[in-house]
Amino acid sequence: MGLLAAVLVLGVAGCGSDDEPPAGKSSASSVAPKNSGSKPATEPEAPAEPLAVLKGPEGLELEISSAQRDAGGFLTIKGSLKNTSSSSAVVSSQTSGNETEVMKHGSSLGGATLVDSAAKKRYYVLRDTDGRPLTTTGISLLAGETSAEVFMQFPAPAQQTTEVTFQLPTFEPGTIKLS
Repeated sequence: MGLLAAVLVLGVAGCGSDDEPPAGKSSASSVAPKNSGSKPATEPEAPAEPLAVLKGPEGLELEISSAQRDAGGFLTIKGSLKNTSSSSAVVSSQTSGNETEVMKHGSSLGGATLVDSAAKKRYYVLRDTDGRPLTTTGISLLAGETSAEVFMQFPAPAQQTTEVTFQLPTFEPGTIKLS
């Protein structure tokens, strides 16, 4: 019991001390480099040029920033839904698509599709086992001059497919290059 008490006392004494480190020894904070005014390593790089910008109604724009394939056979599209006008814009319920199963889960981007013209295939947003679309949901109104980050997940087109047409109801279509 005496050994345990001694260990606890030493542990508590070492925690939270505001004392200077002993001479000749440095603490972790005293060896940390000073900020020289350069960007920290954790700051994101300047955003890359978007893959596509699709114009929609009421000043809405969908800026697609990435299209990433994963090992599981999926393609995830990420981007930003922007309201470029100064007044609020309603995101049409048509963006959810017209499938009853998807529509019953509320507003979404579930109506999005990818078209692979070369292979003559159309890909729809994936759904989970309850029929909810694997996409951003709940955006029905976007305040003026604001944006919301969005995503949509699709089955991945064949590896040799390098270009698809992205379509979202009420928005103009856009071509996306896949890597």
